[in-house]
Amino acid sequence: MPTVEEFASRLVDNVEHVIFGKRETVELTAICLLCQGHLLMEDVPGVGKTMLARALAKSIGGSFKRIQFTPDMLPADVTGTSIYNQKTNDFEFRPGPIMAQVVLSDEINRATPKTQAALLEAMEERQVTVDGITRSLGQPFIVLATQNPIEYEGTFPLPEAQLDRFLMRLSLGYPSTAQQIAILDAQQYKHPIEQLEQITNPHELAEMQSQLRQVYADPLIKEYIVNIVEKTRNHSDVYLGSSPRGALTLYRASQARAAMHARDYVIPDDVKALAVPVLSHRIIIGPAARIKGVTSDTILEELLKAMPVPGAKVR
Repeated sequence: MPTVEEFASRLVDNVEHVIFGKRETVELTAICLLCQGHLLMEDVPGVGKTMLARALAKSIGGSFKRIQFTPDMLPADVTGTSIYNQKTNDFEFRPGPIMAQVVLSDEINRATPKTQAALLEAMEERQVTVDGITRSLGQPFIVLATQNPIEYEGTFPLPEAQLDRFLMRLSLGYPSTAQQIAILDAQQYKHPIEQLEQITNPHELAEMQSQLRQVYADPLIKEYIVNIVEKTRNHSDVYLGSSPRGALTLYRASQARAAMHARDYVIPDDVKALAVPVLSHRIIIGPAARIKGVTSDTILEELLKAMPVPGAKVR
């Protein structure tokens, strides 16, 4: 059985055959997968958000479904519905696209709040309830949602309850000149996604996920994580700070990062490296601070600089 470090390295290297020059973002995506979390990709069109989801699904050999959210979409279009079968005189459940292992929720903010809410139970409890019957989702299960931060017409901002269910919010950004040339060369004859190979399977992924629970975190590290989260609630520019779920996900993500760096213990650098992508979307800035251009990223960076770093003991 490979270590988490070996597993993550193979996964990231494989995805990089499709996503060029974004290794840090791909590594953070791998952390989401290992932590059984969900990912919100907030970026402009055409930078590879969809390809990242497809490459991840092909790499782990998991089933892949895409949901193209539109304002006229209904909750049943996501979860599935029961249809009457005249031959059997009974209702049959037709599963929706949420019944997959890797689900791409494309432009999630174009759906109405009613349809967005159809994802809440699936993302948190990994199950859907249709017509009073609860059905479990497969393992692994990850939702990769995308949204365009530029367009606001015809969109519905994600509520705090929805945002809090995403482990991270990431942005790919534009590639460099050399990376864009490499993309042109790679797609001269066919898209690299067509030749991407499966390098693992859901069973091996489940083994890696269970290994993370063995990564040790000193009580001082746990206190450091909780203090960061509590500081976000008491900041003068913050209207609503991070929830306790934010502390838990930061803890899990730090364990995953430690394991990916061949350590069986968490260090403060793990927490500091993940605090912004894990907590920034869980913080609502006050109206007065928003007018001044204050962002959740800058607040977290200030908090991390001001807070004393604990000297954790190695197990």
